[in-house]
Amino acid sequence: MTQTAALRVIEPPGRPSVADAVFAELHRQILALDLPPGTRLSEVDVAKALGVSRQPVRDAFWRLSKLGFLTIRPQRATTVSNISEEAVMQARFIRSAIEAETVRVFTERATEADMAALEAILEAQRAAVAAQDRALFHELDDRFHREICERGGNGFAWDIIRENKAHMDRVRMLSLSFASQAAFEDHLRVMAAIRAREPDRAMLEMRSHLSRIRSQIQRIRAENAGYFDPLPDSPGD
Repeated sequence: MTQTAALRVIEPPGRPSVADAVFAELHRQILALDLPPGTRLSEVDVAKALGVSRQPVRDAFWRLSKLGFLTIRPQRATTVSNISEEAVMQARFIRSAIEAETVRVFTERATEADMAALEAILEAQRAAVAAQDRALFHELDDRFHREICERGGNGFAWDIIRENKAHMDRVRMLSLSFASQAAFEDHLRVMAAIRAREPDRAMLEMRSHLSRIRSQIQRIRAENAGYFDPLPDSPGD
């Protein structure tokens, strides 16, 4: 059955563009698993639900497919892609390699204003943990990592990360049902190393933080098996 979940009608014109707004709304729904893996999507149905024409929906579908969120097959249904464990591990590797370096650079260069900005994000995260607001926590988690890249003068690095982390994002969102406090405490340790101006320690803490997913993914897969691609040696592969 084609699903569009609780998509909100978008009111053009304005900024961002209609295509950007459609992309953002579908991205939000897929990340939050309101549109879970395997959901079939129709340009016509999504356009009607959002109150837009088909062209911005088509553009959004293409962008989401490039991120790995949608599988588009000509003459067949477009579906929300399953989570690939292999892609999750690849994204973890890319992030660990890049962010160890970006946090090192940031630790060496950060001004007091830069550090205060990160600490403000952490205070907002503390509140999100207390409120059990997983969507807000995830948004703030991304902001924390992005600010380290951008304020250290390496905003391009975040662009590379963002293009490769779609599968990892959905696993991270699922992990927040049991691991948001641990993720927050990881951030505090990264921040403590930054504040102490210890770049090598900051790198180690960042690598440790990003490696948590390796121990979490088996539990997440066991609890949400239908969301994942079969493992290579699985009967259904």
